[in-house]
Amino acid sequence: MVMNKFSYIGNADPKYIDSLYKKFLDNPNSLDEEWKKFFEGFEFARKSLIESGTEVDPHRRKEVNVLNLINGYRSRGHFFTRTNPVRERRKYTPTLDIENFGLSKEDLDVEFHAGNEIGIGAASLKKIIEHLQQTYCHSIGAEYLFIRQPERVEWLQKRMESTRNTPQFSKDEKLHILKKLTQAVVFESFLHTKYVGQKRFALSGGETVVAGLDAIIEKGAALGIEEFVIGMAHRGRLNILANILNKEYEKIFAEFEGEEVESESIFEGDVKYHLGFSSDVKTRNGKEIHLSLSPNPSHLEAVDPVVQGIARAKIDKRYKGDIKKLAPILIHGDAAIAAQGIVYEVIQMSLLEAHKTGGTIHLVINNQLGFTTNYLQGRSSIYCTDVAKVTRSPVFHVNADDVEAVVFAIQMAMEYRQEFHTDVFIDLLGYRRYGHNEADEPRFTQPKLYKIIEKHPDPREIYLKNLIDNSEISPNEAEDIETEFRQELNEVFNKTKAAAVKPSISAFEQEWEGFRSPIADDFDQSPNTRVAEKRFSSIAEKIFQIPPEVKVFNKIRRLYDASYKNFVEKKNLNWGMAELMAYGTLVDEGVAVRLSGQDSERGTFAHRHAALKIEESEENYVPLNHVNKNQAKFEIYNSLLSEYGVLGFEMGYAWSNPTGLTIWEAQFGDFVNGAQIIIDQYLSCSEIKWKRMNGLVLYLPHGYEGQGPEHSSARMERFLNLCAYYNMQVVNCTTPANFFHVLRRQTKFPFRIPLIVLTPKSLLRHPKCISPVRDFIQNKFQEIIDDRNVTASSVDTVLMCSGKIYYELLERQEEEEHYDVAIIRLEQVYPIPYKQIQDILNQYRYAKNFIWVQEEPRNMGAWPFLMRRPEMESFDVIARKASPTPATGYYKHYLAEQEEIIDRAFKKMPVNRRQEIDKAVVK
Repeated sequence: MVMNKFSYIGNADPKYIDSLYKKFLDNPNSLDEEWKKFFEGFEFARKSLIESGTEVDPHRRKEVNVLNLINGYRSRGHFFTRTNPVRERRKYTPTLDIENFGLSKEDLDVEFHAGNEIGIGAASLKKIIEHLQQTYCHSIGAEYLFIRQPERVEWLQKRMESTRNTPQFSKDEKLHILKKLTQAVVFESFLHTKYVGQKRFALSGGETVVAGLDAIIEKGAALGIEEFVIGMAHRGRLNILANILNKEYEKIFAEFEGEEVESESIFEGDVKYHLGFSSDVKTRNGKEIHLSLSPNPSHLEAVDPVVQGIARAKIDKRYKGDIKKLAPILIHGDAAIAAQGIVYEVIQMSLLEAHKTGGTIHLVINNQLGFTTNYLQGRSSIYCTDVAKVTRSPVFHVNADDVEAVVFAIQMAMEYRQEFHTDVFIDLLGYRRYGHNEADEPRFTQPKLYKIIEKHPDPREIYLKNLIDNSEISPNEAEDIETEFRQELNEVFNKTKAAAVKPSISAFEQEWEGFRSPIADDFDQSPNTRVAEKRFSSIAEKIFQIPPEVKVFNKIRRLYDASYKNFVEKKNLNWGMAELMAYGTLVDEGVAVRLSGQDSERGTFAHRHAALKIEESEENYVPLNHVNKNQAKFEIYNSLLSEYGVLGFEMGYAWSNPTGLTIWEAQFGDFVNGAQIIIDQYLSCSEIKWKRMNGLVLYLPHGYEGQGPEHSSARMERFLNLCAYYNMQVVNCTTPANFFHVLRRQTKFPFRIPLIVLTPKSLLRHPKCISPVRDFIQNKFQEIIDDRNVTASSVDTVLMCSGKIYYELLERQEEEEHYDVAIIRLEQVYPIPYKQIQDILNQYRYAKNFIWVQEEPRNMGAWPFLMRRPEMESFDVIARKASPTPATGYYKHYLAEQEEIIDRAFKKMPVNRRQEIDKAVVK
């Protein structure tokens, strides 16, 4: 295609050019230099013509009109495509009729040099229109001019216009496409007849996606891709597992039979259309590609950020940052991609340094309705893919009945991704042949549409007819392909029935070799997390001293200097110092650390300052990346203002990075509410559903300081309600040293389970919340901490608590010398350290009162969980009264409540737990 230096004019909307011209007349300097020069030349020519009295050549005027017509097809051709197989396109205006561009029928045979703009040279208007129609208005509709970057727009134009968006496949390639399409269509039909009424969320009506995925893998391999990470909801999942990832048909049939998976560990499984799988497949050219399909719950699109996290971890670790080696693929439904907010969050993440993965291929299986909801009720946007415009990602709308167009568009999308490393969207307009779940009757809600669908041939029939009509295959060859595949399915089906084949769960990938599931004995004692004193001091020196040549804000330098001085002279560390030392000792041992969250570099409470800004350049200086030459990497990122998306991403990252420490930090503990789907459906249960361990750490600031109902509580009770079979750890540490050890412990266990840390706010600077150096070099994590201020035989009352309230109880104990009251700190609430609890309580055999004290309302916090434990049967409770909200919003009211809790604890006036429960029931 011929490109001149003003080709950007042909890529712009005429109205846009007109608006720029008006700006030029008002203030030339307000425009970019290229546009300014263009309009200067335009004005010069216009004035010259006026002064000379010369009229503009009418043919030249029409050349401009033809250029505008070309631009019209490029910008609006997608509105006039033949992309909908079962519905008439909505009528859009203005049309692309030539009269709308100052042209007429008399011009159809006139030759215009404007044909050079689309690469066909000087040509008649008729030929130019035919070329544009074929390129932009047949089975593929392209949206791309909003991208604006000239090199990307020109790449797409050249790629589409030089081929007229018309696939040119060899006979061998067409036979391969037919075989993949046959597999997809026949597999669905086979399941439909063999397992009548069973849910499978059929792909029927969108089977060309199988040929499309096959094309992505083939094209990707040719372009250097070695691995694809795939995420999708349930529709079409079984077909893709079978015919793309090569999951054995007998295993899928066994799942329909309802057989249980044989498992040595606690495993309850999931429905077949939620399961994940991974495999190595060979392309037609002999290249080996690793494919993994992430497990996904019923929450549509919840898998999107998880896949991005998995992909980023593999890019970082397995491919050393090379984004050309791995690509994520997300398969969406049209109703979900338009309506689920997580899609927007993930797309906003796609170009950010913390979360980018080099571009995702988005495939939309567009059934044109949700469960029973028509698309006109399901979105306000014209297209379900309009979210793509947020990141200026190209969109190809393709008729899902035209399998060659699907393959062609997907190959182009793969090339674009590898060239420009951004997302690409392919909107496959098809239909759903059956109801939402095969047992549903779609004619209840879409009777007219389903009359059309009932008579509509499947994509294989359409393609086969086309091949036979063009003499590219004989009917007998086509029949042989189908017969052979059906015979294979029948043989496997009969074998499965006869042998009662057991289903299986895809094995862990190579990164997980050597890890096992946790058992009860693992939590009797924490592993050794001590650090030798000499090494500890050496690391502290490196991370708390900023080199003089690093020009940072003076106040930051003073803070670092004060921390190091305190370490050297007083031999103790506060919370922020202990946290940085945990990271420093881990990276020194070769354990990579990744922390992300909102404002995490500095920390919401300004206690961390892990990434220091160099004053002149605002580049980051990260002391933790200067521990030693061979250390592991420390990464810390300020995330976008998202919880659902970012937590999902970090969970995915931890799934593929078991040897590192991956952390997500909530700005306040309650912010985790926005990510509850990830916690409920993935984090708490991925092992019991899918045999997938995960070692993600969550920092959730928690503690009552009068900051209202939201910023007081991280909803500990929600996590505890999800705890069973050692699936998570929930800790509420009270000392910097214990926080240090619990982070190091996370990497020392022979298993990986999530660690929920209720981190403090006021304790970050509390004068008593410090730990001596000896606690870091001599101790390890303490699940429960006894009271060192009292003599056990003199204790009348035992108070047990968790977290920040300990220091308020301690203050009252010391002020009023209540040394007949012992204060025990439960640092690990789950797995509950029952042996340690029993050992400590046995020391207080003369005590008469055993009381659990908490800041939270009695129906929240740890108490509802602990009261069910046999170790706590003798305990009463002191807490705020039961409430639907975590805390009051009035500061004076908060102070009064807090004072009452402490008073009751030391006046030994707990209300009997059973009496309070009875009163609550009566109310």
